[in-house]
Amino acid sequence: MDLKDIQNLIKFVAKSGASEVKLETEDVKITIKTGSEETTIVQQMPMGQMPQMQMPVAQAPAPVAAAPVTPAESEDSKYITVKSPIIGTFYRKPSPDKPLFVEVGQTIAEGDVLCIIEAMKLFNEIESEVSGKVVKILVDDSSPVEFDQPLFLVDPS
Repeated sequence: MDLKDIQNLIKFVAKSGASEVKLETEDVKITIKTGSEETTIVQQMPMGQMPQMQMPVAQAPAPVAAAPVTPAESEDSKYITVKSPIIGTFYRKPSPDKPLFVEVGQTIAEGDVLCIIEAMKLFNEIESEVSGKVVKILVDDSSPVEFDQPLFLVDPS
């Protein structure tokens, strides 16, 4: 079981609302305990390998004011890439019955809300640090996103 599998398991447990999950295979034993403050992972491997490892996963910060912005590195080099500042679930609307925050072709201003990323039951509004026109939305609605994952391409001209 690699780190990516463990991260996916943590996300699944956090969404399920379970307080403790134990997973045992031939060579790995993992216990995930969730609490109000943090998630603790205990992983044990067979003798001769790492005996026990604990990794606390801190709770997501309070609402995030702005997303990191960097130039895109492809044929779209004239566009600015808006990246995810946190790990979580990406949402394009504030709620299912509300309209989308932004659409392709829409002009945005600095400080406009582009999306929401849910992390540990907190909904964080992601605001634009640039003004321009949304060229492309790189993530599907209700999809998990990683830290620094590209979310939007914006044409600043």
